[in-house]
Amino acid sequence: MQIYLARPRGFCAGVERAIEIVERALARFGPPIYVRHEIVHNVHVVRSLREKGVVFVDELDQVPADAPITIFSAHGVSRAVEDEARERGLAVIDATCPLVSKVHLEGRRYAKAGCEVVLIGHAGHAEVQGTVGQIPGRVHVVASVDDVARLEVSDPAKLAYITQTTLSLDDTRAVVDALTARFPAITGPDTNDICYATQNRQRAVRQMAGMVDAILVIGARNSSNSNRLREIAADCGTPAYLIDDAQGLDPAWLDGLRTLGVTAGASAPEHLVEDLIAALDRLTGGVQVHEVAGVEENVAFRLPRELA
Repeated sequence: MQIYLARPRGFCAGVERAIEIVERALARFGPPIYVRHEIVHNVHVVRSLREKGVVFVDELDQVPADAPITIFSAHGVSRAVEDEARERGLAVIDATCPLVSKVHLEGRRYAKAGCEVVLIGHAGHAEVQGTVGQIPGRVHVVASVDDVARLEVSDPAKLAYITQTTLSLDDTRAVVDALTARFPAITGPDTNDICYATQNRQRAVRQMAGMVDAILVIGARNSSNSNRLREIAADCGTPAYLIDDAQGLDPAWLDGLRTLGVTAGASAPEHLVEDLIAALDRLTGGVQVHEVAGVEENVAFRLPRELA
């Protein structure tokens, strides 16, 4: 079987930064280190950190008052969570991805200018919850063209939009087009809020979809960017499956295939790709692996000053 690896794939700079923040905090302060929510959406990353002494909590009231350090996840948190940590006197390091923080700043800038804000994103996702909670005033969350049709705003002349960073480019353009058609005065950043890594991985999958019989996407079920990769491959007419790791592979998917594409979401470590290739090699009696030409990413984000 011919295996084609998408490029880029796997960890992005924001994920690498968030994990390094936790690792450095462990080295400096020692366990236990407390992290609000999963630092990134990947069970393998979370399990590895938990084994080193990281305690993941749903809310800050689960963090003891004498905790050496508490870390906010890469997805960002609301102002209310920040205020709660401050009121309790918790020592906090913020691992929010800088590109998510950029969206927070844009939303607050629009709100300060007197605009109601429309956030294009998936309600309930950790990033969306944090972003909504960072913006004073009214924020509407929409995920589809149908949501736009049902949207009710106070003043169509004072309206702005921002986007979740891990959305599908095509879907977001469709929602932006619907917003501008219904509210011609609306302002916003087009699709520039969708992070570079998300865009690069989506383009790589779209390019690979025409080369292979099926695509496997390694990523968590609750990972927005991983789900978008599977959806994009399927939209291109290529069967696609989202799996946590090699154990999620169904051998029946391989029947009749000669070529198979493999990619990984932005929070999936590369060793999961290597494990999958080894499993495919055993199942098929041998594979040849090719890496598809793609964008070379060299982005790096600064660490918080507490750990730099």
